[in-house]
Amino acid sequence: MYCVRCGVKLADTEKSCPLCGTVVYHPDVQQGAGTPLYPTEKGHPPQRKRSFLLQYIITFLFLLPAVLVVECDVQFNHTVTWAGYVVGGLALAYIAVALPLWFRKPNPVCFVPGFFAAVLAYLWYIDWTVQGEWFLTFAFPVVGGLALIVTAVTALLRYLKRGRLYIFGGACILLGGLTVLLEFLLHVTFHTARIFGWSMYPCTALGFIGAVLIFLAICEPARETVERKMFL
Repeated sequence: MYCVRCGVKLADTEKSCPLCGTVVYHPDVQQGAGTPLYPTEKGHPPQRKRSFLLQYIITFLFLLPAVLVVECDVQFNHTVTWAGYVVGGLALAYIAVALPLWFRKPNPVCFVPGFFAAVLAYLWYIDWTVQGEWFLTFAFPVVGGLALIVTAVTALLRYLKRGRLYIFGGACILLGGLTVLLEFLLHVTFHTARIFGWSMYPCTALGFIGAVLIFLAICEPARETVERKMFL
């Protein structure tokens, strides 16, 4: 037999679905005998010994092109010029993809701000090499603001069991405000023609989406209606 709610296969002895908890039989119906399909005892599976071979291979695959581009750059230009940009990009990719693999249970609350810190360091290096003088007035506040929003959302989703609509709604509103800040800093740093123009459109859209999410979080009947309409 199968669960009427989630469709998982059940044994004849099951009184409720082990997946969703739905009652299988009516109390007046006599239940048959059989062997349960799923274990009734809750426990953790035996942990296997970790192998770091994959991490070493991935690290080598990132390190090899970094060494090659530095060697080519030094050989042709007698100094490090364009190779720094390539090595910095490879370092960012390694931090985002490979570095969490070295930990058994990587905590995103730690890795997310660490990644944004690496992005800021990379942008500072680019600004320093090209002498652009745009890091403090543009890159730092924009990337820093985005880092604060993403880190806050990550931490709230990880440590709070409820209130996801509030979290995503607030994040949308903050991202809308960040687009306005982005256009303003573009004007201050690169002297664009208008202070506020295109940023009003994503700010309005994100603000509206955030307001809708917060409204659904507050109004339970509206939330239930949306869930029924969208089969959530």
